[in-house]
Amino acid sequence: MNTIRPTRRALLAAGSAALLGPLCGPARAQPEWPAGKPITWVVPYPPGGSTDVLGRQLALHLGKTLGSTVIVDNRAGATGTIGAAFVAKAAPDGHTLLGTSIGPQAIAPHLIGKLPYDPIAGFEPVITIGTIPHLLVVGASQPWQSLADLLAAARAQPGQLAFASGGSGTILHMQGELLQRQAGVRFIHIPYKGDTPALQDTLAGQVQCMFAPVAAALPHVQAGKLRALAVTSAARLKALPAVPTMAEAGIADFVVEQWQAVFAPARTPAAIVQRLNQDIGLALKDPSVLALAERLGVTLAGGTPRQLGELQKSDSAKWARLIREAGIKAD
Repeated sequence: MNTIRPTRRALLAAGSAALLGPLCGPARAQPEWPAGKPITWVVPYPPGGSTDVLGRQLALHLGKTLGSTVIVDNRAGATGTIGAAFVAKAAPDGHTLLGTSIGPQAIAPHLIGKLPYDPIAGFEPVITIGTIPHLLVVGASQPWQSLADLLAAARAQPGQLAFASGGSGTILHMQGELLQRQAGVRFIHIPYKGDTPALQDTLAGQVQCMFAPVAAALPHVQAGKLRALAVTSAARLKALPAVPTMAEAGIADFVVEQWQAVFAPARTPAAIVQRLNQDIGLALKDPSVLALAERLGVTLAGGTPRQLGELQKSDSAKWARLIREAGIKAD
């Protein structure tokens, strides 16, 4: 994070205090959000995905609690890094936010050289929205009935079976790489421009397997068009109680979930970050948001800015180590 001269820091602190007022104390009224300028909620993905759909609902609630207009701006491309770069360069005044996921903030920076932003120093963590488990799935026409079957086939045909992902540097890509590393097998990685086309080709048998978000894969599993071999969460899913976890299927230390979160540009005053954390946290408890999250397969989280920052740093270190040790390159 760039060093700010004491005089500027003092001005920022004084300005934020004047704008927002104290944020704690049960007897004090909620301070007014500065009026006259809309908030831009940047989603670094195309419209229609879970990050976009849930982000729009949260943006709607945030606008109501702040008494302001919140505009959702989809800036897709380069595995989410284009939108992240835009927010990193924005004014640190609370009026530009990044509603993003693990990919641009903890994975892609280790695969893409010379990014125009620092994924950690370039942002202030605001709040964790939630987490999404994934299913390892194969098309119903494939012969494998278990993860052990799939891995046996991969060992018998090294480099011949393919796994799909929504793009290089996504969490779906990294899960496939982690499986290869921990199981001692070799697949071909086929990156697509998004999870949907990757899932379509898995359904059609064009690729042998993929890790897919639960909400996207579940209807196809229930319809018998996909076979779920394992789930990446720590416990089995209520919707699929017969599907084992990765550990139960034979791969230990494989609890991997995508997270969604909100970030602000670096040097956004702490009072503004705390107000945003508070109001988005309230939105996460709204019945309409809870119902939407359930449909999307998102387990809502919340928590403090510090907790999000620690999660991001931990995952960034984890995936950087895997990318380095396995020699993973962007496709």
